[in-house]
Amino acid sequence: MSIREREILMRLARGEFDVVPSEALPYYRDVYDHLVRVADLAESYRDLVTGALDAYLSAQSNRMNEIMKTLTLISTVMLPLTFIAGVYGMNYENMPELKWRYGYPFALGLMIVVAVTIVVWFRRRKWV
Repeated sequence: MSIREREILMRLARGEFDVVPSEALPYYRDVYDHLVRVADLAESYRDLVTGALDAYLSAQSNRMNEIMKTLTLISTVMLPLTFIAGVYGMNYENMPELKWRYGYPFALGLMIVVAVTIVVWFRRRKWV
């Protein structure tokens, strides 16, 4: 109900129009009172629903932030490992590790050391 409609009904309840008989004024006041109560109740419910929606959206945003944080940490750990695997996966003949007997275990060990170092660093900074 708009303010204009409420104002018109209030004027009817006060008897400002000659069209409304004075015997009907108490009924118009009663209708006006009921209408004001219903409008106020609807407005309070609208505020309640708005608050509930804001709380829900905030919870969803927090949940999404936690998921994004987890995905970012996983990506940060996997990025150097992917780089190392990419470098050692190239087919160059001049790489000294290719002819070395422990070249493959060295690459895997380097990947493990890098991953553990990153995870330990994250834990010390309390990101994990």
